[in-house]
Amino acid sequence: MRIFHIAEADAWARRTDLYVTDTLETEGFIHCSTEHQLAQVAARFYAGRDDLVLITIDPDALGATLVHEDLYDMGEDFPHIYGPIPLSAVVDTVPFAVS
Repeated sequence: MRIFHIAEADAWARRTDLYVTDTLETEGFIHCSTEHQLAQVAARFYAGRDDLVLITIDPDALGATLVHEDLYDMGEDFPHIYGPIPLSAVVDTVPFAVS
C-alpha cells in the first residue's frame, strides 16, 4: 500500500538524495496520509494552494521507521515517517492543487 506526502513545490525542488521536511526537525517525523485520508488532509491544511507536489511513497523502500498513529486525537491513525525519505522510495510526484 502506498502512502502520500503533500509538499510545497519549492521544498521538493531543494531535495537532495534524501527529502527532509521542517516537521522532521520540529516534531521528529514527516506527516503522510493513506489514499483515503488524502482528500481530507488536503482540504483541511492546504485549501486554496496551487504550489504543491503530491509525493507517492513506497513504504517498503523507506529505510526509516513508519508508524501509523493518532497523535492529535483525530480518531484515525496516520502514517508518520521517523526519518528522511530516500528518493529511491519515491514512486511518483505530480503537481497538486487544492481548491
